[in-house]
Amino acid sequence: MNKPDIIIVDDHVIFRQGLISLISIKNIANIVGEASNGKEFMELLPQLKPDLVLMDVDMPVMNGMEATQKAIELMPDLKIIAFTMFGDEEYYYKMVELGVKGFILKTCGIKELEKAIQDVMMGENYFSNELLRKIIYDFGRKNINKRADNSIFTARETEVLHNICLGLSNEEIGQKLFISPKTVKCHRSNLLEKTACKNTSSLILFAIKNKIIDL
Repeated sequence: MNKPDIIIVDDHVIFRQGLISLISIKNIANIVGEASNGKEFMELLPQLKPDLVLMDVDMPVMNGMEATQKAIELMPDLKIIAFTMFGDEEYYYKMVELGVKGFILKTCGIKELEKAIQDVMMGENYFSNELLRKIIYDFGRKNINKRADNSIFTARETEVLHNICLGLSNEEIGQKLFISPKTVKCHRSNLLEKTACKNTSSLILFAIKNKIIDL
């Protein structure tokens, strides 16, 4: 796979420059631009046309949510991974609905960042495992007695949903359940339709929030 062209958007200069250095040293991607807020990013986007954006959520002038919305309106196929910290949970659903393909913590290691970039560039979604555990814990604490009716799903759809939430690709799920990737894709589409979710990230959060699956 060719290295993707990336723009990094974050208002902390030291963090941004450190990330650029790490990505360059490890030869993970081509850094074609950087911005300290969403407004600067939107000025760069039409010229640089990156494959992927690493987007901070909380920034001055224009935050990550507004920048994500504007960017995807301009470039619908643009892939965005959101950088986040614990405590940003209120933004997750909104960012997912806007089209973010992944979430990673700012405290993640370079190997996890590399995996997130690779997965998203291959058309998958990526959630930091540590972040997923935090989301599960918070939703469980706030909705102790709440559990959605999962009778709308077939047994196979529930199996597929569980494995989607584990971060497995269509090919990996197919191998695990002894079905074809095409069949997995069909089940994934049915799950999206039944839950009225726009994308896989939204489906994962839906399943966790409503306690449809246990991880």
